[in-house]
Amino acid sequence: MLDVNELLALAIKETEKLEVDEVFLVKDLFKGYEWNRIPRNDRLLLGTLFLNRVNKKETSIRPIEKTSSGQQRYKVK
Repeated sequence: MLDVNELLALAIKETEKLEVDEVFLVKDLFKGYEWNRIPRNDRLLLGTLFLNRVNKKETSIRPIEKTSSGQQRYKVK
């Protein structure tokens, strides 16, 4: 299994395939079985790292509201 920094790099690379105004969750950037294989604590850390990256870097991705289950949603600008 990849470490969290490698997973973050994969997630960021995957955002290049998204279109303007597309709304997504971090888990949407992985295939279902890949996401399910990531241990829960690593998924939580990945979500935090992704949010920090989006907030600190100049990107076309902006955090929007959270889902009812507490997952952060993002939108491509």
